[in-house]
Amino acid sequence: MKTVNLFVASLILSLLPTMYQPASAANSSAAVAQTPAKSWLIRLIPPRPHFDQDATPAEQALMEQHFAYWKDLNAKGICEFGGPVLDPKGVYGILVVQAKTEEEAQALGDADPSVKGGVNKIEVAEMHVAFVPMQHS
Repeated sequence: MKTVNLFVASLILSLLPTMYQPASAANSSAAVAQTPAKSWLIRLIPPRPHFDQDATPAEQALMEQHFAYWKDLNAKGICEFGGPVLDPKGVYGILVVQAKTEEEAQALGDADPSVKGGVNKIEVAEMHVAFVPMQHS
């Protein structure tokens, strides 16, 4: 029961920004003309399940560029958070970005040096962020 209540609470919190809009913003022509950014999940799919352990020197160089690319977008507030998922069945990466459209999110992923270099592939899906992660070191 407690888990269900937490789920419902997080769902309500995630929907509040779309449910409430001040009258002044609703009537503003600038608000109508401006499409708000959405959150998008980008799944980074590596070429092999244990890519984190057996990347070639060339792949490692692309992954260093990949890290610098997303770190810069994080500093600009475009990438909310991201990192590797160390799944025993196969490592992969996730990134959550702010973009107005799926095409814009796809373009951010496609511009990743590891994707442009042919090492990784991506999948993009819209995501409703219920809460953001606490600061990690």
